[in-house]
Amino acid sequence: MIIALDGPSGVGKGTLGRSLASHYHLAFLDTGLLYRKVGLYVLENGKNPDSEQDALEGVQFLKFDAKDDHKLRTEVVGQAASKVAAHLSLRQALLEWQRNFAHQHTSEYQGAILDGRDIGTVVLPDADIKIYLTAHTETRAERRFEELKARGESLTFDQVLEDVKARDRRDQSRQHSPLHPAQDAFILDTSFLSKEEVLERVISHIEKSTKKDYL
Repeated sequence: MIIALDGPSGVGKGTLGRSLASHYHLAFLDTGLLYRKVGLYVLENGKNPDSEQDALEGVQFLKFDAKDDHKLRTEVVGQAASKVAAHLSLRQALLEWQRNFAHQHTSEYQGAILDGRDIGTVVLPDADIKIYLTAHTETRAERRFEELKARGESLTFDQVLEDVKARDRRDQSRQHSPLHPAQDAFILDTSFLSKEEVLERVISHIEKSTKKDYL
């Protein structure tokens, strides 16, 4: 079973993705970390995230591990990731890597779930299940603000809100692979749902859609 999980920041994709991976024994990939890795490289090496050449240079040194996860999750890296993700050549460079990940775990897992912004529309358009999470902008900003505060970052709520809005504008208006739901995606607003309720509703959708018990 291949699941494509999309949506903007702060909707709970990571939490849901890991829960579904555990529930169905799927390999899990947060594709946003790939772009954050590139964004981090660009920033740490004095490069410009708006430069396509600098972004491509970051891909050459991409190593997917979690040893610097605390750096990857900062707001400044998130903004850089959003900027480098707008470059078509960078997206193409990572496209095959993501597709290979989705299909290379058949012996160890019962499939894969990829979390991102263009999984159902571009990366895995033939995914068995497509899910698109959404939530009110203020709700997403509040979640992000609490997350950053817990990590000791000193941003105000208004700053986080503006950052969320700016990232939404970039993600939704970029020329290549803009953020939007796939036509056949199951769309769920998580604004007033707990993570347990989100998981329950998505599992219900999967079971009804596949007519198959993957447990």
